[in-house]
Amino acid sequence: MRIRADLAKCQGHGLCRMSAPDVYGVTDDEGQVIVEFEGDVPAELEDAAALGVESCPELALEIVE
Repeated sequence: MRIRADLAKCQGHGLCRMSAPDVYGVTDDEGQVIVEFEGDVPAELEDAAALGVESCPELALEIVE
């Protein structure tokens, strides 16, 4: 599983980060989301990653299989 972030949609609410701090971070300048993994999310973090996607009110995150 991979996560794609659309920074044009991200408003920096941080709900994804609160849901899965090991998967999501924020940029220093705008507070936008960054995905901590350039490739696949480790299997043990997939549930947390999915919860982060679901928690985004702007629909800025997407699961890519």
